[in-house]
Amino acid sequence: MEKRTIIAIALSLIILLGYQYLFVKPIPKQQPRKEQAKTDLKTEQQKAPSKAVSLLEPIPAVISEEKEVKVETDLYSAILSSKGGVIKKWELKKYKDKEGMFVLLQKGQSIYSPLSIGSQDNFNLAGLNFRISAADIKLDNNRNTGSIVFEYAGPEYSIKRTYTFYYDNYKVDLKDEVTGLPEYWITVGTDFGISSRVDDGTHIGPILLKEGERIEIDAKKLKEVKNYKEQLKWIAQEDKYFFAAIVPMTQVEEAKAWKIQDSSVIAFKGKQGVNDFIVYAGPKEHERLKALNIGLEHIIDFGFFSIISRPLFWLMKFFYKFFGNYGWVIILLTIITRIPFIPLINKSQKSMKKLQDIQPRMNEIREKHKKDPQKMQKEIMELYKKHKVNPMGGCLPMLLQIPVFFALYKILSVAIELRGAPFMFWIHDLSAKDPYYILPIVMGITMVIQQKMTPSAADPKQQKIMMFMPVIFTFMFLNFASGLVLYWLVNNILSIGQQFYVNKKAAKQAV
Repeated sequence: MEKRTIIAIALSLIILLGYQYLFVKPIPKQQPRKEQAKTDLKTEQQKAPSKAVSLLEPIPAVISEEKEVKVETDLYSAILSSKGGVIKKWELKKYKDKEGMFVLLQKGQSIYSPLSIGSQDNFNLAGLNFRISAADIKLDNNRNTGSIVFEYAGPEYSIKRTYTFYYDNYKVDLKDEVTGLPEYWITVGTDFGISSRVDDGTHIGPILLKEGERIEIDAKKLKEVKNYKEQLKWIAQEDKYFFAAIVPMTQVEEAKAWKIQDSSVIAFKGKQGVNDFIVYAGPKEHERLKALNIGLEHIIDFGFFSIISRPLFWLMKFFYKFFGNYGWVIILLTIITRIPFIPLINKSQKSMKKLQDIQPRMNEIREKHKKDPQKMQKEIMELYKKHKVNPMGGCLPMLLQIPVFFALYKILSVAIELRGAPFMFWIHDLSAKDPYYILPIVMGITMVIQQKMTPSAADPKQQKIMMFMPVIFTFMFLNFASGLVLYWLVNNILSIGQQFYVNKKAAKQAV
């Protein structure tokens, strides 16, 4: 089989398998958050205590009137509760969902509320009613910071919890002063930081950074309590574009993850005395996270080819400062990433032209030695050598471009900068699919043109198979981010231009 056929099929399989893995996943039907939380909590309390549930079981210790305090900044609006001194609501003001409403990273009651705390045996501290020492807070340029203090003093232990908020940052300083308890646990919660649980191929749920390594936790695969020790940087709950994290500023010894119903939970173990944390609840904005200098920028997963993704991402941000439109930036990046491959592509196209020229001779050899495959192969190789043709010459440029393709794919998949970023005309969101499928169809047409222009040494049967490739690619790209399709389309147009130049030059030399 011709080399381009093999490569095209291989590339099709790679993308097809990736598409199946990344996109075609069933979305489970879920109860509304509030009803689901109540159902899960009731079910868990009725069960015999398992190792995971008994670790941090939410059993109210004190039942009294709940009080709330509100925090308003330009970036978010939050509600905190006296029950457990936890976050009850967290709404982002700079981002909207598909319905045009502000993105909610915490919508109310959860199985485990954000920043709930508990002793070693159970999660009883989440039910304590703390005394609140502050009224509602509104932060702006005139008032940059504000604090809320929650206090509980009992016969056996006491807890003082202080939140410090900033008007221009999503980070919150959290200080827990604990006496009477040798240790306690603090969790991100089951929903905090997750704006959507629609499975689009990106990780959703708990994650931690340990020794510089992202460890994603899948509730479906989490069968028992998992312990993590040493070099723990942070724990978080994440979705595609948003997350909430707890970053310890004082040393922590251990983190644990466990499963409750269909959710997975992660928590840090604190100690008696003062425990300082930074809490972040907001978007995955790389520059903002990098500026915090606490390792939260690693929450952005640039994938296996991150060594390529990161500089491309930097270039994308750099060019956006001048163009102000990520669509034009993608086109420019496509041109820039293609430049290093121009010599290889030229060589490949010339090689294919030579293969086409010696095709009649190759057919004669195949017919002459069809009963002697070894003899046939030997004479074909001699023919390649005589005409200085490399049969695999067309493979290398395509193989080298695959990492760039997947690096750009990852950027377009995870960069919140592209969320809702318009290009022109009907493309209002480069991170979403083309609503009218115009870009994928045009891309398929360019693939057909490219095939017609490219010299081929394939037999008629192989050429018929190759004609299906544009159709296959078009269907696969229908649900890809329109920014990615734009990249592939521009890349095809550049290939057509380069092939036209090679063909014209070869025609002149033949005269």
